[in-house]
Amino acid sequence: MQTPYYLIDKSRLLANMEKVARLRELSGAKALLALKCFATWSVFDLMSEYMDGTTSSSLFEVKLGRQTFPGETHAYSVAWADDEIDEVLACSDKIIFNTVGQLARFEEVSCGHIRGLRVNPGISTSSFDLADPARPFSRLGEHDPAVIAPVLDQVSGFMFHNNCENEDFDRFDAMLGAIEQRFGHLIRQMKWISLGGGIHFTGEGYPLERLAERLKRFAGENEVHVYLEPGEAAITKTTTLEVTVLDTLHNGKNLAIVDSSIEAHMLDLLIYRESARLEQSGDHSWMVCGKSCLAGDIFGEFRFPAPLKPGDRISIQDAAGYTMVKKNWFNGVKMPAIAIRDLDGTERMVRDFTYEDFRAALS
Repeated sequence: MQTPYYLIDKSRLLANMEKVARLRELSGAKALLALKCFATWSVFDLMSEYMDGTTSSSLFEVKLGRQTFPGETHAYSVAWADDEIDEVLACSDKIIFNTVGQLARFEEVSCGHIRGLRVNPGISTSSFDLADPARPFSRLGEHDPAVIAPVLDQVSGFMFHNNCENEDFDRFDAMLGAIEQRFGHLIRQMKWISLGGGIHFTGEGYPLERLAERLKRFAGENEVHVYLEPGEAAITKTTTLEVTVLDTLHNGKNLAIVDSSIEAHMLDLLIYRESARLEQSGDHSWMVCGKSCLAGDIFGEFRFPAPLKPGDRISIQDAAGYTMVKKNWFNGVKMPAIAIRDLDGTERMVRDFTYEDFRAALS
């Protein structure tokens, strides 16, 4: 297959799914795939065997979840619009409103639907202000119990989403305790609670059994059903971005230009000023650069066993979460195709992108 392309390895995906299934079994919690992180529906056939459905951030994600992923479809958005609410309700099992104002606005049309409210506990694990749901003046959910209490008869559940790549169980445990202390009297009047995503429970060495026990205890003590919304945890380390070196030069450092772009194909790395990850080492240091005209289109500096040359292939790791969903047509750089490595090791392309796709994205 011609590069660039994203390569999803189903054997790695299966390993994550087995951990999701184990957590569900031990805790009694349900797991919904967060489509905002990963929405490549060509592998939903496998994922749906181990997860309970999807959760969304927009009308289009709600529709995709309903059409491609068996199980429950939860609909959440920071703000629903008048012209989309009917379709959202028709395509979802539960709708979660971001504010009491949105709940009031759509109270009549959503009457009879299972409804929830996002609650912002004012604490999070995010170390980056851009992604911190508890940042000052946050618009993400209601934070005042006194504002929430009067609408309890209109909702049957809450969503708390305040973790971000949290690998520390003790920190999660402490934050959940703080949530119970502040909102417990409200939680105990609900039927279900979503604790969102961002819990890195598929990571190496994560104490899965301790997490399961804590979730089961939370559910039992508060008499609620618990949902988790894994995104990154579901697909971490499953996908690579396969690229080819097009040219090399030296300008104080060895530079290699590849047939991809961090701006267009791994945007999150640029936003959060992170380096891409590779799985090789050696004595030769090279800066791997994208082919767009953006000066800072740089994947990072890496060490290789030999000097790079045109035609060399590079596999950039962890190219699934918040990556494929953000790919774009900046500079008209060819969009990476999407390929799958099946459980038997064979590889197949499931989607290629052409000039016509680029043209159709504009008018």
